[in-house]
Amino acid sequence: MRIAAKITVTDEQCAILQRWARGRSTPVRLMHRARMILMAAEGKRNKEIAETLGTQPSTVGRWRQRFAKSGLAGIEKDAPRGGRKPTKQCRWTQRIVETTLHETPPNATHWSIRTLAKHLGICPNLVHRVWRAHNLKPHLIETFKLSRDPKFVDKLLDVVGLYLNPPEHALVLCCDEKSQIQALDRTQPSLPLKKGRCGTMTHDYKRNGTTTLFAALSMLDGKVIGNCMPRHRHQEWIKFLSLIEEQTPVGLDLHLIVDNYNTHKHLKVKRWLKRHSRFHIHFIPTSSSWLNLVERWFREITDHRIRRGTFHSVGQLIETIMDYIEQHNDNPKTFVWTAKADEILAKVARAWDTLNVASE
Repeated sequence: MRIAAKITVTDEQCAILQRWARGRSTPVRLMHRARMILMAAEGKRNKEIAETLGTQPSTVGRWRQRFAKSGLAGIEKDAPRGGRKPTKQCRWTQRIVETTLHETPPNATHWSIRTLAKHLGICPNLVHRVWRAHNLKPHLIETFKLSRDPKFVDKLLDVVGLYLNPPEHALVLCCDEKSQIQALDRTQPSLPLKKGRCGTMTHDYKRNGTTTLFAALSMLDGKVIGNCMPRHRHQEWIKFLSLIEEQTPVGLDLHLIVDNYNTHKHLKVKRWLKRHSRFHIHFIPTSSSWLNLVERWFREITDHRIRRGTFHSVGQLIETIMDYIEQHNDNPKTFVWTAKADEILAKVARAWDTLNVASE
């Protein structure tokens, strides 16, 4: 009669196995193996473990033996498999990669698996394996824009310095407008989410007007000062600055991070700022909205309350926005900036080098 190998795990091994067994970021096969070993360490038999996990006793026995022989390394990776090496893939890899990177099909902007396979006269599965091995994804594209602001470095150092080393006795506020938020009403009622079907909404809609959200995100505690106005001229911006002054402690200086929109530089705005000396304006470089963290908060409200919302009027839209701000401020989330200025400048320099080579 065959006796299963006795499994003993150390405290360190047990902690790692339990982390794998939870499966939050663990491959499914490793998660099952970790559960097998943990149950084996409790003294359970292979048949009992197999019934609990829905597998075969022989499978449990195999991983039990590998753990007993090699520890965690024995179950973390699969053993080398037999069979000949994939000579066809090796022979075609360079051709597939070079064609994907340096050629385009005559009637499209990029290759698909099937069009490239047809062009080369090979199997689509071979193209898929090579693309996956080299992390090639021609169907995806990302947008970018490098700033041409002549004062890019100075503005970058100024803003990042406020994020990483904020001044004492002061508040740093990221401010901006989210303009032209539409109060959209669908032409037919949306169908609810149910098992086997996602929620639905009609592709067409009725426009019921727009509003502009003015928001200031505090870097200290993540709270937001916000207000909705019908337009976003310098008059509305001054009103919002007055709102900020009302809702912030009197004894603190206010450092506002804003973009280069003309409204923020209007002559009347400058006069207002001269009369309110605790306001200090810091402009981000042009085409660098990623430097203003309030944009990250705008994405939150768009994803959670606006994009899939249905609004019968502008008033209902404004009420929804203000309700979101109120709930956010009840349990605010702080956005923490971690990138250092020299790291950003090095990345931008590499991007410019790449762009210059591409334009030659």
